[in-house]
Amino acid sequence: MLAEWLLDPDFTYLNHGTVGAPPARVLRKQQALRDEIERHPSRFILRELTGEEPAPWRTQSRLREAAGPVAAFLGSRPEDLVFVPNVTTGTNAVLRSVALELGDEIVISDLAYGAVTLAADAVARERHATVRTIEPPHPVRSRDAIVQSFASALTPRTRLVIVDHITAQTALVMPVAEIAALCRAQGIPVFVDGAHAPGALAVNIPALGVDYYSANLHKWAHAPRSCGILWARADRQENLRHPVSSWGTGKGFRREFEWQATADPTTYLSAPEGIALLQEWDFDAVRGYMHGLAWEAAQLLAARWETPFETPRDMVGAMVTVALPERAGTTVDEAKRLRLVLLVEDRIEVQLHAWRGRLWTRISAQVYNDRSDIERLADAVLRRLA
Repeated sequence: MLAEWLLDPDFTYLNHGTVGAPPARVLRKQQALRDEIERHPSRFILRELTGEEPAPWRTQSRLREAAGPVAAFLGSRPEDLVFVPNVTTGTNAVLRSVALELGDEIVISDLAYGAVTLAADAVARERHATVRTIEPPHPVRSRDAIVQSFASALTPRTRLVIVDHITAQTALVMPVAEIAALCRAQGIPVFVDGAHAPGALAVNIPALGVDYYSANLHKWAHAPRSCGILWARADRQENLRHPVSSWGTGKGFRREFEWQATADPTTYLSAPEGIALLQEWDFDAVRGYMHGLAWEAAQLLAARWETPFETPRDMVGAMVTVALPERAGTTVDEAKRLRLVLLVEDRIEVQLHAWRGRLWTRISAQVYNDRSDIERLADAVLRRLA
């Protein structure tokens, strides 16, 4: 499968989750769209892209046309979904659209992605609200333990709960539907950071019972960077605002997000090509392979490094996080140094971070990876720590 990508074959790339690599076919589709734009930029951007200007030769705008297969892939109606550059943009849109007053609370976990946490902190400061950060148990031995950690944090002042579908550092597949049901019973809206989910899991957003969901398509769904979506339940759409005020401001959910300032739209318009590839490759088989390799990686690394791994298999997707030996260190600087050595001297690109008093590595198991990549990482780390 590596031949489907432009990745340098001299490097072992185990970091698809951080900076996804679109397949070559998707990049060719994107370039064809760019070429088409340049043949008649005004017609494409002003008339065909959003449909704000008459284009009688089209039945729907380019963006709505692209939204159709993306929505179907995520179990959504097209009208409930818009494109955004990334989850960070979607997060800011939701946070700045939720009513917050003095003393209100946003509940988030310490497993949340850093940029999402920073956005929550910034909005809370502006509104004189509070961010309540919970610390789910680690190691996680059950989904119920995660749900209970959220349940214990809810108060009458909770106005929004933010939960990851797949956590960034620990790579846990979170019990989103269970957390959403708990919050819904108390009338608390839930926003899901689904950055790593589409393409790694079979996602049906409405079935989760959440209020808002933002995800990246430029990771596991094979869209070019940067390409994401923001989904909102129908009754939540009226008050949603794009973080950047532009031509569509105040004109409804879809126009708010689609009638923006000039930008390269080809990442969004290429997204259906990435989904088409996944379906041609047999999406169930792709997910099965990635999950199987991630689980195998966890067992292999934990055994070779003699470190504990206790994550339940039903909380592992296409990524897995494994502890390094204690002698690897505990600090952010030590993590950065080891990661750089692995890149420069061993030609291995892998996520490596400090968390809760030790170093961890997060393996992204894409279809172009195999067991030999994991073995190479295991050997390299032991060699560097000798």
